[in-house]
Amino acid sequence: MEALEHPLAIVELFNKLFSRPIAALLALLGIKVNNPAHCVPDYVVMVLIVAVTLVVLLGLAARKRERVPGKVQNVLELIIAFFESQLGEIIGPEGRKFLPMIGTVGLFILVSNMLGVIPGFMSPTSKLNVTVGCALTVFVYYHYQGMKAQGVLRYLKHFMGPIPALAPLMVPIELISHFSRPVSLSIRLFSNIFAEDVLIVVIATIIPYILPLPFMALSLFTSFLQAFVFVLLACIYISGAVAHEEEHDDHAVQVAQHAA
Repeated sequence: MEALEHPLAIVELFNKLFSRPIAALLALLGIKVNNPAHCVPDYVVMVLIVAVTLVVLLGLAARKRERVPGKVQNVLELIIAFFESQLGEIIGPEGRKFLPMIGTVGLFILVSNMLGVIPGFMSPTSKLNVTVGCALTVFVYYHYQGMKAQGVLRYLKHFMGPIPALAPLMVPIELISHFSRPVSLSIRLFSNIFAEDVLIVVIATIIPYILPLPFMALSLFTSFLQAFVFVLLACIYISGAVAHEEEHDDHAVQVAQHAA
């Protein structure tokens, strides 16, 4: 367990280069930093690495589009087709307009999950702060899209149930149901990735190089699975929010409960 507490070299380097300027900027904003020489947490550094990696790689790949796709373009098209298929199956023909959000969240979580397999790095999604941020982003987004698609009053009316007499009962139930979604999304993702990272570190400490390999392979599979579950539930929540028919909304809720 001591390995888990040992600071990552890349985090130490980042803090050595940028911690004091960041601390000075925070001080100007009135935010006090206890340790100016090490004010950037490890998960923030990992999030920045994931974000920069995705922006650079996807940006470079998108600049080289060709009529006859190469290997990189084929992979990108497969990724886009996967997200589009999920949106189309769950939301319908209009689901494609949510591709930028779902694709960004899905790729960020996938790469974050897999980053911990690389020696010297950690999965930012093994920190609850990161998974809560992802879950809250989805939470705010699907409510915004619901209000945008149906209008604020009509969207909020769904929280009152089919008839006004049931409102005192339905409103608390609906609020609990919706607020439990980001809790469920964040804790499910965090607990799975954190457990994997701990297991790999412990096994590598006991017998390095060989024994951790099967667990690392399992970690890659789980990384894909957890990213898929997150994306699936996000699509279902968006579907329920933008649905104009009660039957469609009920179906989305049933699918969400089954997937959870």
